[in-house]
Amino acid sequence: MRGSRFGALALLTVCALVPTAGGAVAAPPAVTPDGSALQATLDRVTATGAIGAVAEVRQGDAVWRGSSGKSRLNGRQPAPANGRFRAGSVTKTFTATVVLQLVGEGRLRLSDTAERWLPGLVPALGGDRITVRDLLQHASGLPEYTDGLLDGDAPRDRFRTWTPAELVRRAVKDGNRDRPLLFPPGTDHHYSNTDYIVLGMIIEKVTGRSYRTEIDQRIIRPLGLRDTRLPGSSPFITGPHSHGYEPVEKADGTLVPVDFTTVNMSVAGAAGEIISTTADLDRFFRTLLSGSLLRPAELREMTADTSGGWGLGLEIATLPCGTVVGHGGGTPGYRTISFHTLDGTRQVTVDWTDWGTDADASPAALALMTAALCPS
Repeated sequence: MRGSRFGALALLTVCALVPTAGGAVAAPPAVTPDGSALQATLDRVTATGAIGAVAEVRQGDAVWRGSSGKSRLNGRQPAPANGRFRAGSVTKTFTATVVLQLVGEGRLRLSDTAERWLPGLVPALGGDRITVRDLLQHASGLPEYTDGLLDGDAPRDRFRTWTPAELVRRAVKDGNRDRPLLFPPGTDHHYSNTDYIVLGMIIEKVTGRSYRTEIDQRIIRPLGLRDTRLPGSSPFITGPHSHGYEPVEKADGTLVPVDFTTVNMSVAGAAGEIISTTADLDRFFRTLLSGSLLRPAELREMTADTSGGWGLGLEIATLPCGTVVGHGGGTPGYRTISFHTLDGTRQVTVDWTDWGTDADASPAALALMTAALCPS
C-alpha cells in the first residue's frame, strides 16, 4: 500500500475486487455481530503484516469493538481499541459534506467554477472551466501536488508547515511554467488530492472561515466527536493511540522502520489531515447517511455513482449483499477503511499500522469489511 498519498488506494482495491454494478441487492436483516468471528478476522490483519489493528462494527443497535496486536513495534502494550489514528483521505468526506451543506444553503453551486471563487488559481488552458462538482468527484484534471513531496506516504520534510496556496502551486506550476491539466475538466477521472485542497480554499472564500473551523462547527462539535480533530500544523496525536511507522532505506539497501507518529500533516490539509477513532468515524457516517447533515437532494448527489465508483466525496462499491459507501485513507504509518451500507445500519471502520514489509495486511482488512457488512 505504499504511495497511497493520504488517499484511496485501499478502497480502490475494494472497488477492483467488487466493482459497482447496476441494480440494488437486497440487504440481509440486521444481526448481532459475531464477536468471536470478527476478532479472529481482525487477528488475521496483524498476522499478515500489521503491527496493530483496531475496528468497530455496527449492525443495527449492536456494536462490536476490538483490537489486535501492539501499539508499538517493539512494545508490549496492546493496541488500544479506542485509540486515535490519522485517517487520511477520510477527511475528504468531511470536506465534501461542508461543501454540500453550502450548496444546500444556496451559498455555492455544484456548477460554480473554481475560477469564480479563486480567480487565477489554475492558469492552465481549461483551468477556468473546473467546477465544484469536478473537484468533488476527481474529474478536474488537476495534477497531483504530492509528487516529489513524499517517500511512500512519508513527507520528506516531516515538520514543515504548508499553506493550501503553496500546495496548489506545486500542482499547477513547474517553475515559472504552467502545468497542463491531465484532461479537459469533466471528461475523465483521476484521483488527486489537489482537488480537495482547492475545495478547502473555496470553503474559506465562501464562508470567511477556514475549512477546519467549518468542519469543527458544522460536524465535529454538533455530533460530539470528542476524539476527532483537524490538527493543522501540530504534529502530535494526543490521547491513546498506536504508533505508525514508515520504511526508510539504509545505505546498504535494507529497510528499517522509522516512527512517523509525530508529523506535520498540513501537507495533507483538507485532503487528508484528520485524526479520529473507529467510533467517531462510524458516528459521522451514520449521521451523514441518515440525512441529518445534508438535505435529501445533496445526499442523493453525494451517494450517486456517476464516475465509475465515485460519488461526491465518497467511494462506492458493491459487495455480495449490496452497495456500500465510505472512504479509505493512508498516511505515514496508518491505513484506514471506513465503509457503510447506504442506510447506515451496517458499518465497519478498521485502522491498522504497518511499516511496509513485504507482508500485506490489506486483504485481511478487506475480508473483515466484507464479514462485517455482509453477515451470514
